[in-house]
Amino acid sequence: MKRRLVILTGPTAAGKTKLSIALAKKLNGEIISADSMQVYKHMDIGSAKIMPEEMNGIKHHLIDILEPTQDFNVVLFQQHAKAAMEEIYAKGKIPIIVGGTGFYIQSVLYDIDFTQNDEDTALREELEALAREKGAEYLHAMLAECDPKAAEAIHANNIKRVIRAIEYNRQTGEKISEHNEEERAKESAYDSCYFVLTDERARLYANIDKRVDIMLEQGLVEEVKKLMDMGCERDSVAMQGLGYKEIISYLLGEISLDEAVYLIKRDTRHFAKRQLTWFRRERDVIWVEKDKFAYDEEKMLQYMVECIEK
Repeated sequence: MKRRLVILTGPTAAGKTKLSIALAKKLNGEIISADSMQVYKHMDIGSAKIMPEEMNGIKHHLIDILEPTQDFNVVLFQQHAKAAMEEIYAKGKIPIIVGGTGFYIQSVLYDIDFTQNDEDTALREELEALAREKGAEYLHAMLAECDPKAAEAIHANNIKRVIRAIEYNRQTGEKISEHNEEERAKESAYDSCYFVLTDERARLYANIDKRVDIMLEQGLVEEVKKLMDMGCERDSVAMQGLGYKEIISYLLGEISLDEAVYLIKRDTRHFAKRQLTWFRRERDVIWVEKDKFAYDEEKMLQYMVECIEK
């Protein structure tokens, strides 16, 4: 018997947080955050992190578990998420994975095997040195040569993932994109319902712009300054998050605050578009389009519960 798992995902600013709490209450569930930034302590505003008073008594896992100086990746997410799921199942409750990082969700849903060949540190150091010397775009071009599909899926700025993909190719002679496709073709390891919450594009983009304005009012600049004072380097994994790297550029005098805000809004809209493209490619997803429910959260909730009961 496969164990039950509920997923609630969707683009940034779609309104997943509020709906997820109502769903957890209905299902006697606990929430596992699938967000690459909310794992970090001290990064509350820029990550739009849920605060304890907003949790409404629902336990949330994988929030505030790391210092911003520590690395986080899909392999670590999978390990932490699986441990949290065992804890939730032991209580007789249902785990609900909530967040917008599609690859994180896949890693658990299909129990993806991340073949790790960590012994060859010389190769990794060589690739890291190349990135420092010739830049991220040069390394990305190397990946495009050996694995064009992986290069299409991985942003040039995500140096760690670019290096991992080149490493995989050099060590195994295979393409990581093909390995990942094979893993994705697996059947779900769970009896799952995979919901994607979304909205009309114009509304979604307006919500993104509004959210960025609120973050600035709440003190995003001060939050980033505090992180820099704590010793967070601009090239650390934590500081690559949307909103953080742009404010660092402002604080270092490279761009104006207006430019930083423009970039955050523009790049967050682009990110939401990429998220939607990712979810459209996924199998067996159940779309929850807010406009089709006349923005009535009770109706959306009822529909989701009916899908789960089926």
